[in-house]
Amino acid sequence: MPQRPPPLLIADSPGLDFLNSIATPVDTVVDWLEDGEGFVAWLAQAQFVSADVLEAVRKQALPGELDKVADQARLLREWFREFVNEHRGSALEARHLRALAPLNRLLERDDAFRQLVAAGKDAEAAFELRATRRWRTPDSLLLPIGERLAELVCSERFADIRACEGPTCTLLFADHTRGKARRWCSMAVCGNRAKQLAHRKRASKQKNRANAKR
Repeated sequence: MPQRPPPLLIADSPGLDFLNSIATPVDTVVDWLEDGEGFVAWLAQAQFVSADVLEAVRKQALPGELDKVADQARLLREWFREFVNEHRGSALEARHLRALAPLNRLLERDDAFRQLVAAGKDAEAAFELRATRRWRTPDSLLLPIGERLAELVCSERFADIRACEGPTCTLLFADHTRGKARRWCSMAVCGNRAKQLAHRKRASKQKNRANAKR
């Protein structure tokens, strides 16, 4: 299997970065969640789950189990993409809660708790209260994704969620610019392509005018 490029973490929102885990960086579609190993690698690169937890889960997983969790992650991704695409550009309302029932069912599976740990050297107190969870099964890796999606729903203005204007781009992002003028997933990718296309069009028009005057 060819090596995947680094994930595209350009959305200014972890929840939208998850939706962008399938994209076409150049000419070929890349799905970072295509299999179990890809799923685990994406979670590490996106910093959704720590490396030590991922290694522990990988060791306890049965053959093919992580692939099945990756299947679930892709289904979750496409279900939530449909919700985002339906509501982006406008404000969410309380009546939309019913459509989010699958996300609440995922969050209900969480086995999270908080416990006392030693604080850092520079802290004023000796201890701090830190959130953690029991990673009982490989499908618990879906839980931090559910948290990021829930945070997106609660804290992101859906009116500011945009789709890249690149003709073949599928990436989403949260427009946090002051004038709400962001158009591209990245100026280095789709923005540059748009500039090149505009340049070619201008050059073609100038050439046509020159030929018409002859």
